Amino acid sequence: MKVEALLFGGVAVFFGGTAALYGAWSGDPTGTAALIVAFGMAALVSFFCAVQYARRGRRPQDRREAEVTDAAGPLEFFPPHSLWPIVTALGFSVAATGVVYGLWLFLIGLGVLARGVLGLVFQYANRGVERED
Repeated sequence: MKVEALLFGGVAVFFGGTAALYGAWSGDPTGTAALIVAFGMAALVSFFCAVQYARRGRRPQDRREAEVTDAAGPLEFFPPHSLWPIVTALGFSVAATGVVYGLWLFLIGLGVLARGVLGLVFQYANRGVERED
C-alpha cells in the first residue's frame, strides 16, 4: 500500500497546486471548489493507504521474492447479511429529498443516515473479542 499512498499523494499535490493556481488566476469559484474537492478525495485515499501500510506492513504483492501462495487465504471479513446498508441508503434518500422539500426532512434524513453509518461501522466492533461471563 506504500506505492498506492505515494501515487495518490502525488495526485493530491497536483490537484492542490492546480486549485491554488486556478483560483488565483481565474477567480472562478466553481472550478476552484471542484479542484479542492478533487484534492480532498485524493488526499483521503492517500491517507487511507498510508494508514493501512503502517498497520499491516508489506503485502506479498509488494515483495519481488513472494510466491503466489503467500497471498492465499481469506483476505478480510465480509458480513454475510446486514440491514445497515439499507438504512444508510434510506437515510441518504430522505436527506437528498429534504434538500428539495425542506430543512425538517433533511434533518430527519441526516439522523437516519448517521444511524445507518454508525451501524455499519460498529456492527462487528466486538468480533473476535472473548467474553467472560
